Amino acid sequence: MVHSAYDSVELISDCPTKIEAVESYGPKLLIACSDGSLRIYAPDSSGSRSPPSDHHTLSLLKEPYSLERNLAGFSKKPLLSMEVLQSRELLLSLSETISFHGLPNLGTIAVITKAKGANVYSWDDRRGFLCFARQKRVCIFRHDGGRGFVEVKEFGVPDVVKSMAWCGENICIGIRRDYTILNSTTGALTDVFPSGRLAPPLVVPLPSGELLLGKDNIGVFVDQNGKLAHQGRVCWSEAPTVVVIQKAYGIALLSRYVEVRSLRAPYPLIQTVVLRNARRLLQTNNAAIVALDYAVYGLFPVPLGAQIVQLTASGEFEEALSLCKLLPPEEANLRAAKEASIHIRCAHHRFDTGDYEDAMEHFVASQVDITYVLSMYPSIVLPKTTMIADPDKLMDISADSSYLSRGSSGLSDEMEPSALSHVLESEESAALESKKMSHNTLMALIKFLQKKRFSIIERATAEGTEEVVFDAVGDHFASHGSNRYKKTNKGRSSIPVTSRSREMAAILDTALLQALLLTGQSSGALELLKGLNYCDLKICEEILLKSNHHAALLELYKCNSMHHEALKLLHQLVEESKSNQVQPEVIQKIKPEAIVEYLKPLCGTDPMLVLEYSMLVLESCPTQTIELFLNGNIPADLVNSYLKQHAPNMQARYLELMLAMDENGISGNLQNEMVNIYLSEVLDWYAELSAQHKWEEQTYSLTRKKLLSVLESISGYSPEALLKRLPADALYEEHAVLLGKMNQHELALSIYVHKLHLPEMALSYCDRVYDSLAHQPSSKSSANIYLTLLQIYLNPKRTTKNFERRITNLVSPQNIGTPKVGSANTVKSRGGRGAKKIAAIEVADDIRVGQSGTDSSRSDGDADADADESGEEGGSTIMLDEILDLLGRKWDRINGAQALKLLPRETKLQNLLPFMGPLLRKSSEAYRNLSVIKSLRQSDNLQVKQELYEQRKGVVKITGDSMCSLCRKKIGTSVFAVYPNGSTIVHFVCFRDSQSMKAVGRGSPLRKR
Repeated sequence: MVHSAYDSVELISDCPTKIEAVESYGPKLLIACSDGSLRIYAPDSSGSRSPPSDHHTLSLLKEPYSLERNLAGFSKKPLLSMEVLQSRELLLSLSETISFHGLPNLGTIAVITKAKGANVYSWDDRRGFLCFARQKRVCIFRHDGGRGFVEVKEFGVPDVVKSMAWCGENICIGIRRDYTILNSTTGALTDVFPSGRLAPPLVVPLPSGELLLGKDNIGVFVDQNGKLAHQGRVCWSEAPTVVVIQKAYGIALLSRYVEVRSLRAPYPLIQTVVLRNARRLLQTNNAAIVALDYAVYGLFPVPLGAQIVQLTASGEFEEALSLCKLLPPEEANLRAAKEASIHIRCAHHRFDTGDYEDAMEHFVASQVDITYVLSMYPSIVLPKTTMIADPDKLMDISADSSYLSRGSSGLSDEMEPSALSHVLESEESAALESKKMSHNTLMALIKFLQKKRFSIIERATAEGTEEVVFDAVGDHFASHGSNRYKKTNKGRSSIPVTSRSREMAAILDTALLQALLLTGQSSGALELLKGLNYCDLKICEEILLKSNHHAALLELYKCNSMHHEALKLLHQLVEESKSNQVQPEVIQKIKPEAIVEYLKPLCGTDPMLVLEYSMLVLESCPTQTIELFLNGNIPADLVNSYLKQHAPNMQARYLELMLAMDENGISGNLQNEMVNIYLSEVLDWYAELSAQHKWEEQTYSLTRKKLLSVLESISGYSPEALLKRLPADALYEEHAVLLGKMNQHELALSIYVHKLHLPEMALSYCDRVYDSLAHQPSSKSSANIYLTLLQIYLNPKRTTKNFERRITNLVSPQNIGTPKVGSANTVKSRGGRGAKKIAAIEVADDIRVGQSGTDSSRSDGDADADADESGEEGGSTIMLDEILDLLGRKWDRINGAQALKLLPRETKLQNLLPFMGPLLRKSSEAYRNLSVIKSLRQSDNLQVKQELYEQRKGVVKITGDSMCSLCRKKIGTSVFAVYPNGSTIVHFVCFRDSQSMKAVGRGSPLRKR
């Protein structure tokens, strides 16, 4: 990389005496000659001398200089070096000693006599510190601001110092062939590294505060403590004698020429200026001065703009960008424009050479519109846009705009399009298209779009939020145009909007989705669609349909709230999976459960849509679908009515699962609906078996078991209505359960005993009734249910003859009632000694039993039946075994006295031992326990009485010295009172007065009110 960074101009060509040192002061040159004279040169064009105040702002001019003044005998010996201290208007010179002269008159200000024999120095302009070396000593002086200098420190060093420079608070010195850091406060020395064998040490301070140390022909960067600053190295063509730093370049004085290198890695060679016999190199504020034996040349930097154009034209884009950063702040707009145009050119160059990722990095840095980059990919379909191209975004660069065009990136500005170029373009279009749609180019495009996406989506979202706010306050988007549409994050449609941000977001996401699909990144496309996106619906739908990316298409429909289309596609895929019309991997992904999963989030927003599409998978996934209804909080009545209309065979399943999930959460209406469904199925099943003469009462189908279970477990249905639907000569167990729900316990037990011939079920029925009534405090006759069963056993044929008539009377509207157990008329217990004994055993003297049985379930219509059957009761055969079994198993729940009353007189006492034995033992045990309790209570009573007597025996002795605790007077013969502690004695009058005062104190708030 070689370009013209400096222009070499001869300033002085015929100096009569050999030049030893050179310096600039404003636009003038100060030349120290070998005869000790100081020659002052000024530009030829300066007609009048500038006032001294202008020397700070004026710079060297690119023109010949002529002698203005010659100060002969300025120094006794030739000057070794000199330096203008602009901030203090002083000229520092090193000869046999160090002297300071005032500017511009060059009068002597100070001479540091201690510096006699010094060979090198360094000036710290910020603090006004001067350090110099003579022999093996380093001295530090400070300018006191006036005409004198004050010595600060003096340190000894191992050898003669050959080079030195301030580095912060320390001094870097070159001794022998080594570099050392000298602490200016303590004098401590720290070795850095050797300086090499070919050249003496060279210390060059940098504007950043770092140092550039020479090691033969290599420059090494170190910090102020001598540590390596970074790994970069400046490699000169040969070992330099002097190096100066000017902006972005390092200028080195070599034996035959001056070399200019960039200070940006990898520190390439920029320019060489051939100047033989050059002896001095000096940096000024606007140029570098090179002194030969009898001539002086100025190296003036080429304007940055011209250098940038050179570098850009030669393809050195990175160096051109680094120079753009050196443009002054007042040219910020120009700087941004140049940087953007260079980035664009560099991007095209990198793209054409196959470095796609780096090309996209430069496109990102150029801030160019994504549409500009996407125009390089014609195969990517973009949505139509209403945007007008912003010329500022394209960052045209004046006359070199041809670099912005891919087709003309290799042409110069003077070349015009020709027929040959069109032919070449048409021939290479296919190859170019194939190249631009290759995998690597698309991967680079994906990274570019992902880097740009965050800011674009953020602006689009913020704009949508503003529209929502404006709409909420009734602005109606007046300031944005009347044809603008509101576009939410989740419900985006294909209607175009005039929003630049959202149009740009739609272009970006649409292109990104296509690039992801073309590179086989289906998972990345899914992630894009699952999040907030602005993909164009029409374009993306068409692409996804053609490429069979069904999962991505579903997400596209979902993010655009097109649930009908998504569910139709899901159903289609499920059907194809069943018929094996798709690939095996698709069959594994698309199952009926996918529809259920899709419907879950929609339960709260669109329950009718959920019900509509759930019917498609209800039979294949009944459990998951019904759980969807239950967990989705869809109203149960709505689901039930929808199932009743569209899937009646699943209605019962839904109600079953709902009942299992929350028994109390199902309403009475749904309970009644479920029971009626089961009953209808059971009646159909019964009719079918009856027609085939295969009906048996003990036959149970699965539905009948469910019916019996729900009849017993729930209570929200109407038992009267269900009882009317049952056949009179079948389904007796259902009859019994319904009669039990109606509190018709006698009829229910009669069915268990006489129709079903299942005494165990009758006993279980009694246990359930007893347990349910035992928890009710108001129920005093829960044991009467066993007496009702006992009466049925005693009269086995009592209810069999007119059972159907009694059921008919029971379910008729005028006879329906629900009396409680034990609510019939009661009679007193039989007299006699035996009855009293039994009553004492049961501790139930006040128990009454119904005169005609204990079951209150008998309706008014049963009275006639009882009268008709009274004649038959005498001849009935009692069920003695069942009676004795009942008494033996439930002796603790049966009223013994009433049971003995109901038994026939001829019952043998020996048969009653299983009943009477435990009953008597329990009664005796209770009697003993109560006797013990009675004795303990009597003992407690006696102890309390004894304590009372002891308290009443208290004695108070009143003597002549006894004092009242309140008034402090003697008690004497007055009436007194004693406090409970027995030792505090007061006058009764004092006690009464104190009680009155307490009462007044408690009542004082009332008086205040």
